[in-house]
Amino acid sequence: MSTHIEAKKGDIADTVLLPGDPMRAKWIAETFFDTPTLYNDVRGMLGYTGTYKGKRVSVQGTGMGIPSCLIYCHELINNYGVKNLIRVGSAGSYQKHVKIRDVVLAMSASSTSGINNSRFINADYAPTANFDLFMQAASYAKANNISVKAGNVLSSDEFYEDDFNSYKKWADFGVLCVEMETAGLYTIAAKYNVNALSILTISDSLVSKKSLSADDRESTFKTMIEIALNINND
Repeated sequence: MSTHIEAKKGDIADTVLLPGDPMRAKWIAETFFDTPTLYNDVRGMLGYTGTYKGKRVSVQGTGMGIPSCLIYCHELINNYGVKNLIRVGSAGSYQKHVKIRDVVLAMSASSTSGINNSRFINADYAPTANFDLFMQAASYAKANNISVKAGNVLSSDEFYEDDFNSYKKWADFGVLCVEMETAGLYTIAAKYNVNALSILTISDSLVSKKSLSADDRESTFKTMIEIALNINND
């Protein structure tokens, strides 16, 4: 048991999917897992363990933003020995060719967060995906005719920005989309020598101004979850 997770040792699998929304964690467990078991509901941040195709796997809600995500990642790694952390989340497109419902594999994560400023003074750290997880996700997608985009994403500290058009600077430098957790996830995974990957589904576009409805999100997100669950990094 840790400060924010009430699971016992052994209750959580080596591989954990990390949606921000705890209700999405519940949906993933009930939709994809055989015999899911709830191991956490502290602060309503639901966590489940079950099996998928005979392989033990867990899913844990992390909340929104890097600080919340880091709390759960730190405890999963240090208190429960988790080795593979796979974020499954939504993102907003910054590019015309990255469209609604597209799946994005985050190779690296730029950020507006100051999370690494105190660690790397007068320097920039580049949070990067684990190569093996990235290649397995890309290979599974290709083998199953799932179209994915891959590249740099932005982890932002603000959902509602004062300058709506500030995204254009990031877009000019090739950033594909914006979300709120990946830079923190990749940093803590590197610090503790574990594996991390963010798989994102485009739910809205700052370019086209289009967005998915709540029902559309559920059906669309299944592809992203399928990729995450078929990564085998034993």
